Amino acid sequence: MKFTPHTYQQHAIERILDTPYIALLLEMGLGKTVSTLTAIDMLINDYFDVAKVLVIAPLRVADDTWPREVGKWDHLKHLRVSKVLGGAEARRKALRADADIWVINRENVPWLVQEYGSKWPFDMVVVDEMSSFKSHQAKRFKALKRVRPLIKRLVGLTGTPAPNSLMDLWAPIYLIDQGERLGNTITAYRDRYFTPGERDGHIVYHWRQKREAEERIYEAIADVAVSMKAADWLELPERIDRMMPVKLDAKATELYRTLERDLLLEYVDADVVAASAAVLSNKLLQMASGTVYDEQRGMKWIHDAKLDALEDIIEAANGKPVMLFYNFKHSLARIQQRFPQARILRKGRDGNDDIAAWNNNEIPLLLLHPQSAGHGLNLQESSCQTVVWFDQIWSLEYEQQANARVHRQGLRQSVVIIKLIAEGTMDMDAAAALERKAAGQEELMQALKARIDKIKAG
Repeated sequence: MKFTPHTYQQHAIERILDTPYIALLLEMGLGKTVSTLTAIDMLINDYFDVAKVLVIAPLRVADDTWPREVGKWDHLKHLRVSKVLGGAEARRKALRADADIWVINRENVPWLVQEYGSKWPFDMVVVDEMSSFKSHQAKRFKALKRVRPLIKRLVGLTGTPAPNSLMDLWAPIYLIDQGERLGNTITAYRDRYFTPGERDGHIVYHWRQKREAEERIYEAIADVAVSMKAADWLELPERIDRMMPVKLDAKATELYRTLERDLLLEYVDADVVAASAAVLSNKLLQMASGTVYDEQRGMKWIHDAKLDALEDIIEAANGKPVMLFYNFKHSLARIQQRFPQARILRKGRDGNDDIAAWNNNEIPLLLLHPQSAGHGLNLQESSCQTVVWFDQIWSLEYEQQANARVHRQGLRQSVVIIKLIAEGTMDMDAAAALERKAAGQEELMQALKARIDKIKAG
């Protein structure tokens, strides 16, 4: 297929070429993979600036998306890709392959750094979904930080740079500039832009932004962070977001209130116990969806209200495919039992076959977990117009990435995204929390957004 870059893609390519270390905050659907690969090809074969490129990505994206994009476009087919996946020996064999680009899943970054040490061979590194390096305590961040001085070029890609708060920006930006803009340590970053909030002794559980902290942070990273929003460039069919209230019956409501109040539901065989606030929150979300785990990991049925609502939604789809996101295994089991036609997205090559079947409208109800289907999957070619969130989650990043599997470039029809919200439950709190996070994310993207009018005019 011939690649004719859109204006925003050409801008992204030029920024990669011109800026050795850069964060491209490209919203879903803007073709960040092909833009990055085009820049890589030019740096290798036109500029002779790099020789070995490492791409770090979520497992499924490393296994399928990057190699597939190379094979898809005529101008990239000469690039050789080696997948550093599987067991240790398979990974070592892949590293010895004669290639231009090596792709590895992010979980194996510590292994890769240990494998090479100071003899790090990759002069360019691309971190796909840079937000997955937001924890300064994670092994993957510490490992990449160790070899960062040996990297000649680094590109960070994400559509959600600060999925929870601006605190998440420090670690990814450190990988870009080694602390030049936001401080050499997370402590320095906190001291400069935040004040301690809730704490227990010396442990601070929440940090509050100082006045004008956002503006100062945006200004500090503006030269190495380019933000582009899909809405500014793509004329996508309409996306409609709906919260569908689901009413629980009196018995289910009583059980829910009992656990909420007493932290205990007593059963003959095994009780349901919430030993902490975090456990209670999780179990209340489970109950809102209809089932909850007991102490023996058995399932205690609470209600079928969401299954009944889902049945109505499927009927209203009039035979068109429906995509559904679930968070709990017991929700998956109950959905499969009620709807035998449902299919889950499998792993590896089987998963690639599932994607093709879905895009050919051969799967009437596709069941996805947001963590395994959140990045890099192209599922927009089906005639699906209905996306359902059966369980509610707390992660804005997972929700945005998951919704973008359908509402992205190539979509031909409008999409309705429905959240099933059990009335008077933790579902409502989770949905409200994501709305607040989304507002903060929007402010960040707007503050760093490329000067689109100037780019378009040029």
